[in-house]
Amino acid sequence: MSPSIRVLVVDDHPVVRTGVQGMLASHADFEVVGEASDGEDAVGKVEVLNPDVVLMDLRMPGIDGVEATKRILARHPGVQVLVLTTYDTDEDIVRAVEAGAVGYLLKDSPREELFRGVHAAAQGEPLLAAAVASRLMGRMRTPPGQSLSPRELEVLMLVADGRPNKDIARSLYISETTVKTHVAHIFTKLGVDDRTAAVTVALDRGIIRLKR
Repeated sequence: MSPSIRVLVVDDHPVVRTGVQGMLASHADFEVVGEASDGEDAVGKVEVLNPDVVLMDLRMPGIDGVEATKRILARHPGVQVLVLTTYDTDEDIVRAVEAGAVGYLLKDSPREELFRGVHAAAQGEPLLAAAVASRLMGRMRTPPGQSLSPRELEVLMLVADGRPNKDIARSLYISETTVKTHVAHIFTKLGVDDRTAAVTVALDRGIIRLKR
């Protein structure tokens, strides 16, 4: 009989940690060796518990899941980090993968997909939720010319703040006509025809984030 896969569950919500542990405990192949409530706690627990797989949430107080993943893998390259999160924006996915996460699952994934993900992670095999894989494919298929320029991103952020063209022009020291041109380019690249839709699409794709 092969040894159990040792799993550390990391999430800032106690209810989520309890639920995930309950699911994993129902499978004979898994042993939950501990839990952590934030990124810093996770880094410390890995040092002590030596898990095979870390189930990592992304957005947590203090050190987030991406930074925790980087720190864990820098010290323990043999540990596999499997992201389990609510967020599926392009930015979140790319940051997690670039940090070294072996897989990316969403919290609404079926139990069987979670089990497959942990098994795959333990073997160092990548596994992405279907929605996540679709997003990555869409990102890769986007023609280079369709990405927003740095100036267009600046304009879009100000649009998201509800600023009119005149205020945007004043803030960026450009003419109002130039602002209108940038906004038109943003609409074309995002495939929308109004400011609200542009902001909605940009937030959904993780192109921008609203200030907190």
